[in-house]
Amino acid sequence: MNVFRAIWLDWSRFLLSVISEISRLSPQQFYGRVAAIQGLLVEVGGIQRHLSIGSRVDLLARGDKRVLCEVVGFRNDRALLMPFGSLDGVGMGCKALIAEQEPVMFPDQSWLGRVVNAMGEPIDGGPPLRKGSIGVPFKNAAPPAHSRQRVRGKIDLGVRALNSFITCCRGQRMGIFAGSGVGKSVLLSMLARNTEADVNIIGLIGERGREVQEFIEDDLGPEGLARSIVVVATSDEPALMRRQAAYLTLALAEYFRDQEKDVLCLMDSVTRFAMAQRDVGLSGGEPPTSKGYTPTVFSELPKLLERAGPGPGKGTITGLFTVLVEGDDHNEPIADAVRGILDGHIVMERKIAERGRYPAINVLKSVSRTMPACNSDEENQVVMVAKQLLSTYEDMAELIRLGAYRKGTDPDVDAALFYFPLLEQFLSQQKVEKTSMEQCFTELKRILSIEPTFGLENQAPDA
Repeated sequence: MNVFRAIWLDWSRFLLSVISEISRLSPQQFYGRVAAIQGLLVEVGGIQRHLSIGSRVDLLARGDKRVLCEVVGFRNDRALLMPFGSLDGVGMGCKALIAEQEPVMFPDQSWLGRVVNAMGEPIDGGPPLRKGSIGVPFKNAAPPAHSRQRVRGKIDLGVRALNSFITCCRGQRMGIFAGSGVGKSVLLSMLARNTEADVNIIGLIGERGREVQEFIEDDLGPEGLARSIVVVATSDEPALMRRQAAYLTLALAEYFRDQEKDVLCLMDSVTRFAMAQRDVGLSGGEPPTSKGYTPTVFSELPKLLERAGPGPGKGTITGLFTVLVEGDDHNEPIADAVRGILDGHIVMERKIAERGRYPAINVLKSVSRTMPACNSDEENQVVMVAKQLLSTYEDMAELIRLGAYRKGTDPDVDAALFYFPLLEQFLSQQKVEKTSMEQCFTELKRILSIEPTFGLENQAPDA
């Protein structure tokens, strides 16, 4: 009986999907012709009155090849298109067919454990993906502010530096700011494996092609992949595909959020999304502004990032977005814009990585806007004392390295000298390690309760 019930449910989902697809078909089909091609910009005439920004168009190239494009602008009574793939075979006079007006996808629970491209197609060599019954737009609007639930309840990320010094809550959005090669991808893999969220949606935007498989097999591992969907758009793909991968990442997160699940959305990186949007804007004729970024970059960033967060129901999207700071400049335009949108920032520094401490998080420069309200008074006291010790050491670090400071001169500095190696060891964590939030605060309290071995009248505060 259960077998027949399962077959009936599968057929019901299939029929709903077919009916939904049929209902979206237009009784009429309009087409135009390619009038000009310049670089990756295609000009099409004859159908501009039936198109709008974001509309999809299929170019019929030679050899029965179809090239999907998106409308990015209009000029001189022609529609300006950019392709999602190669323009090989496309020439003057090629037919341009209007595709569906609102691109949607049909995700399903069975997508967990799979790797897909920016269009939601499997690229992991597995079987075709099952289509769900609910269509989800790629470009969705964020829930209205008045309908959203409040950020609630701490989320255990399994990383000591984050659980204790930069505590995050369900539905919070955080940025991970770092230069190249400082360890962002490894930190993301730790979060994906260790988090207590129900589902992980991981977007690899503009990633190096050789690193995708390494991230999935070595960093994420079978355990992390089993409850994740990985969206991949490599750096050699067109700008529209890289931008589309970011939209798909948030759309999948929204689908599981609407099923009242706690979703951890990881995106690496927002900067490459901004670069893709810059390429699209420049091709459409937008004027470059700050460092070549076009105005639409700074209007699209909040539209994308605001889609994460708590939803109208019980489901949440906890977003952690990496920002690749150029030349380790944390005040460059994209980093500055993203920092003003999100609910906190995690700063990773090259000098910390160079001394061998991973993850290379500078807890003094990192901020979680849900702290200290999400912690108890005792937990906040422990974190405050630890930060004071680290701050005192950092202020005197240059003198200490030069040997210009003598022990006994300042009791606070002496206490910082004693506790600094212990706190550094606490903040250091191997990729395969996992520490619960309760264990984090217990260990931090234990460290701060250790009595310094030198004889000082003023000891460090006992937590």
